[in-house]
Amino acid sequence: MASFRPARTTKRMPTWLYGIYFGLLFLTQIAEGQPIDDRQVNRCGTADYEQVLQKRDPFRQLDRTELNRQIEQASKGGKSARQSATTETIYRIPVVVHIVHNNASQRIGGPNNANISDEQVYSQIKVLNEDFRRVANTNGFNTSPVGADTGIEFFLAQTDPQGNPTNGITRHYYPQQAAFTVGTGSDGDILLAQIAYWPSNRYLNIWVTDLQNNYLGFTQFPTSADTLKGLGPTDTNELVDGSIISYRVFGRGFSQLHSTYNLGRTLTHEIGHWLGLLHPNGDSTCGDDHVQDTPPTDNLNQSVFCRDLLANCAAVPNRIMIENYMMYSPDACMNLFTQGQKERMRAVLQLSPRRAALIRSLDNLPETDELTVTVFPNPTRANPTVEIQFKGLHPFTITVTNSRGQRLYSMVYPAAPSSRITVPVSRLPAGIYTIQVTTDTATVSQRLLIE
Repeated sequence: MASFRPARTTKRMPTWLYGIYFGLLFLTQIAEGQPIDDRQVNRCGTADYEQVLQKRDPFRQLDRTELNRQIEQASKGGKSARQSATTETIYRIPVVVHIVHNNASQRIGGPNNANISDEQVYSQIKVLNEDFRRVANTNGFNTSPVGADTGIEFFLAQTDPQGNPTNGITRHYYPQQAAFTVGTGSDGDILLAQIAYWPSNRYLNIWVTDLQNNYLGFTQFPTSADTLKGLGPTDTNELVDGSIISYRVFGRGFSQLHSTYNLGRTLTHEIGHWLGLLHPNGDSTCGDDHVQDTPPTDNLNQSVFCRDLLANCAAVPNRIMIENYMMYSPDACMNLFTQGQKERMRAVLQLSPRRAALIRSLDNLPETDELTVTVFPNPTRANPTVEIQFKGLHPFTITVTNSRGQRLYSMVYPAAPSSRITVPVSRLPAGIYTIQVTTDTATVSQRLLIE
């Protein structure tokens, strides 16, 4: 026989309290953000973004067509020379990451927080270098016969546009808007550039924020144009030249990242666009991406799977290159740029005016086999310059201490090339100080006399 239990008496919440409760819940969801739905994710908004840019600039499509013509002409004329070269120029791109958020507490890092940590940014730059350099024993390595080390590297900027030291990360609290998008009557890219922008002929601007409509990223393609052709106050291409990325897919190894796009490959994909690569299907069924060694594609593999797919673009179906970074595949599937994609990206760095200007703006130092540190002027009454030379990219830290060993200044630079850094110590009292530079493999100290 079933036991009898008295009915539980429940007090109903007054209607006005329901309104307050759900209102607060709604505001909390806006402030903290919502997870991206795998079923509705928009893997890449660059093709949609291009249509917006072409509406703003009637010359833009002509400029893109002209750049493609120049690339194809250069490829025909210089391919054999490039293939026979024993050494290759390593192109190093200075990056600034603008973090735009509406977190009133200014809390950094943690779940559902667009104000991501410095460490999350560092992880993303590391992924870019692994992927673009095909680094052995990393997720970016592959054994494909057409796989390429592109010879392109990325590092966080060390000086801002005014010449001041920086870690290459800027933070901006913008309470007026929780998330951004472009198109459909919204100029979110222009708004982001108004919030934060460094000259795009000197830096690769990356805006990290919350994006509407489940987009993961947008990027501006390069063109043959340096500046727009007399469109007056509506000229915006230069100001929005860069990548806009959802904070939920930026970086690697953080629990708050999207489960399918958590290895940093969204930015690898978007920087491929910034360097002139199209999706392998040419943004149409079995279209042309202007690269010879990417197979015909009718499916970009927007799914949660890494299984083989066949394209029906010819009489005999061919395997789709799901591992290519320019596909829509899950991050775990991706590990490949082809030789043809490499040639196209390197050609863009030479032929697209703003990209070429960015490369020329770098004051590249010669590399040395061992860590070399020079401080000048020394003695000084002004801020000295520290010249740091080594081979390749290394993280390094500059530390200034006084005669008692007290640390007075320290700045960390992750994954940077040989550099000249201005150290802000001119306000220190006269005396003898030590400037120490520490990389992942060596440490060198120099004495500095401030007069």
